[in-house]
Amino acid sequence: MNLRPLNDRVIVKRLENETKTASGIVLPDNAAEKPDQGEVLAVGPGKHDEDGDRIAMSVKVGDRVLFGKYSGQTVKMNGEELLVMKEDDLFAVVEQ
Repeated sequence: MNLRPLNDRVIVKRLENETKTASGIVLPDNAAEKPDQGEVLAVGPGKHDEDGDRIAMSVKVGDRVLFGKYSGQTVKMNGEELLVMKEDDLFAVVEQ
C-alpha cells in the first residue's frame, strides 16, 4: 500500500538519533528525544493560489529536512512510523 499526499503535504520518515552520548553513555529508548530530522518519502502536487494555479513545492523526494518535535500526524504503514505534515511545518532542507 502506497501513500500519495494531497496538496501541500509531505510524507517524512524520521531519522534515528544517536543513542550514545559523546562520552559513551548509552541512552535507553524512553530517555532519548524524538529526532527532529527526517527524509522526505513523498510530496504532494502543491496547493492552489487564488487564481487556481498550483504553487510548486520547495522540497522533493529524498531531501533531508528539519521539522518541529511535535509537527505532523503520525501514521503506521507496513510496521513503520511515518509523519504526514504540511510543507509549512518544515523548517529547512539540510544541505550535504
